[in-house]
Amino acid sequence: HVQLVESGGGSVQAGGSLRLSCAVSEYIGTIGCMGWLRQAPGKELEGLAAIDGDGSTTYADSVKGQFTISRDNAKNTVYLQMNSLKPEDTAVYYCATVTYGGHNYWGQGTQVTVS
Repeated sequence: HVQLVESGGGSVQAGGSLRLSCAVSEYIGTIGCMGWLRQAPGKELEGLAAIDGDGSTTYADSVKGQFTISRDNAKNTVYLQMNSLKPEDTAVYYCATVTYGGHNYWGQGTQVTVS
């Protein structure tokens, strides 16, 4: 069972930046695809960014150029750098993985509030 723990959320003013971290209990170099999603109040879950084992990344159009996903295999950690934050970025942010074995694992989420 893979465990994911997000951190780095908080409150920030519009225009500010935050970097979210996702600590993974297993070596992420070979685990599979890692990603970040968010859910705003009253809205559906939204996929934001993903990074594969080879380092290739994909982004939702809504955050392209604003958010950057990265990984540090040595630290078993995935990051989401969020810049130019807007009030509409307020949400609970989740880290997740789809392993090469086809299993899905999620973190507990971290709240980001932009005012």
